[in-house]
Amino acid sequence: MRLLHTSDWHLGRTLHGVNLHEAQSAVLDRICELVEDPPDGIPIDAVLVAGDVYDRGVPPVESVQLFEWTLSRLSAVTTVVVTSGNHDSAIRLGYGSALFRDRIRMITDLGALDLPLLLEGSDGVRAAIYGIPYLDPDHARVALAGSGDVLPRSHQAVVGAACELIRGDLAARDGVRSVVLAHAFVAGAEPSDSERSIMVGGVDRVAGTVFAGVDYAALGHLHGPQSPESAEGSVVRYSGSPLRYSFSEQDHTKVVLLVDLPAEGPAVVTPVAIEQPRPMATLRGRLDELLESPEHAADETSWVRVTVTDRVRPDSLMDRVRSRFPHALQVFHEPDGAIDRGRGGTTVVSERDPRELGSDFIAYVTKTVASEGEVDVFEAGYEAATTAQHLAESQEVA
Repeated sequence: MRLLHTSDWHLGRTLHGVNLHEAQSAVLDRICELVEDPPDGIPIDAVLVAGDVYDRGVPPVESVQLFEWTLSRLSAVTTVVVTSGNHDSAIRLGYGSALFRDRIRMITDLGALDLPLLLEGSDGVRAAIYGIPYLDPDHARVALAGSGDVLPRSHQAVVGAACELIRGDLAARDGVRSVVLAHAFVAGAEPSDSERSIMVGGVDRVAGTVFAGVDYAALGHLHGPQSPESAEGSVVRYSGSPLRYSFSEQDHTKVVLLVDLPAEGPAVVTPVAIEQPRPMATLRGRLDELLESPEHAADETSWVRVTVTDRVRPDSLMDRVRSRFPHALQVFHEPDGAIDRGRGGTTVVSERDPRELGSDFIAYVTKTVASEGEVDVFEAGYEAATTAQHLAESQEVA
């Protein structure tokens, strides 16, 4: 049996204010092409989407339409199994699940944890595919307690209880391989800057051994593809997001995972790279060097984060950076040799010595110690402004 594992589409997300709908459409089109025309000709028996289909509970209309278009295209050639993540509204994502044809299975209800999709692959291998939607401990610890005591308030407790239900059902099914979709933070895996915290009671992780007895755990939530520690005999993987959602992911190779599940033995996982619609780059240097150096030519079409190190903040900084890098998303000014000058004291500004005030202001703006000449210019400007203010006030009184 061959499965394609993906997760964390985050439809409707923006990147520092940039609408990503076009980029998301491109990567989902690529996923559909892989399913319609597998690279080695082996048909894909099911696509597993392990949560965070949307970026928020009430997604934009264009994102709902993109998901519908993707589901329709995938289900025309294979089975699609979807679970909800912490960004999704489980109720909204699961709407109409009872009406979908057999090739679309939406698992967003805790009552369906031990109700698997029974699937037979093109090679005759049979599998039971279970889904664990994102479990909020405050709700799930009651819902999964049954007639016993309320579960401890932790992700480990509720995901562990869900897996116990799954193992109980699986025990009665002979000769079937087992697959679980889950949206959770498994210990030992590395997060990026673009995931929303799911911490409860100071803890956000579960042990990878919680999936013991399961042949393959298709995980979602973390955006980098990785393989956390798991119980012997289980293969536990994150596919990661198919699109980069922060500069912390700029070096990620974005993938989907092809999972071959034989009649016996461990699952075999093969990453397939997803080409990114636009590269990402982080640049640092003096503004004139960044604007003139030929080594940055390849970054002119990238989403870039730029740190300018000139001693004094250049005028029209963002406009000048974008004159060469039109897709610049973040521009910072951090002078070389910057000092960390604390904001000591609580003296009212109007009561402070103008030279001291000027020195602090220049250090705050340039992050370097102010020179005597700079303080002299500030003092002169301060005195001129004060004189003008006093003149204006006297004219108003007159």
